[in-house]
Amino acid sequence: MAKKQLGTCELCKRQEVETTEHHLTPKEMGGTFMPTAMLCIPCHKQIHALYTNDELAVRLNTIQDLRSDPKISSFIKWIRKQPSSKLVRTRKSNERKKRK
Repeated sequence: MAKKQLGTCELCKRQEVETTEHHLTPKEMGGTFMPTAMLCIPCHKQIHALYTNDELAVRLNTIQDLRSDPKISSFIKWIRKQPSSKLVRTRKSNERKKRK
């Protein structure tokens, strides 16, 4: 992950959390100079645990698309209730594990 800074997560909207830059279109899929979003570390890790770079590039390349996807929306609902200091364990989804 890139440089960390204190701010508001653009996905879950929690404030005063460490954020990192997330390329909405993965760099390996041509997104190096495309839009990015500042996400808290738990949201950023959860996105990459749930989705492949292909999925992110094709159908989940905006914050709104991510928020409306059922797999991440339940996580967002839960993480919003957590204090910014909470360390969250991230696990790959079973679907992601099978695709290796």
